[in-house]
Amino acid sequence: MLYSELEELHYIAHFDNVASIMKLGILPYNKAKRIQHTSFAMEEIQERRGNVIVPGAGKLHDYVNLYINARNTALFKRKEMHEKMAIFRINKDILRLPGVIITDRNASSSFVRFHYSPDGLRYIDRIKVFARYWTHPEDQAIEFEHKSCMCAEVLVPGKVETKYLLGAYCSNSHSANYFRKISSNCEVTINPYIFFQSC
Repeated sequence: MLYSELEELHYIAHFDNVASIMKLGILPYNKAKRIQHTSFAMEEIQERRGNVIVPGAGKLHDYVNLYINARNTALFKRKEMHEKMAIFRINKDILRLPGVIITDRNASSSFVRFHYSPDGLRYIDRIKVFARYWTHPEDQAIEFEHKSCMCAEVLVPGKVETKYLLGAYCSNSHSANYFRKISSNCEVTINPYIFFQSC
């Protein structure tokens, strides 16, 4: 994947956390757990991620994890909660910050590779990451790999400052109106597709 082919990055947030994000920025797991917040994450997944060390850097939980495409299998597992979440649009310029890491799939996958940004983009399979479907009934191994690749991440050390927030996606007008009440100074776009609410 080329830098020019990437429009933005994504961060999935519960509405309970929007006000904090707009004030403090997006914090990594180890910092966010010190303040009141609501998490979508499955406990067993966070336990696994808690054991991951980014080669030559530090703990995975010390990084903010952004998605190259939030319309992935992780979000699909939470699609019934779409009216309680927003997807923040993150300026891709963040890829040029020192210490940013790109993973070619889910960062806690057994086969993940870590690369410094922005050069690491060339290891991203754009077709897989932005595919509409990831199912491969004829080969479960291929399907497993595709699902993992769709969750390719950008790991940002420290935090994502508010200046990198371009806006947010909501799934429908109801959730968009609620988002505007929480954060009137953040542009919101209705995008049912990214939340698996349309074909």
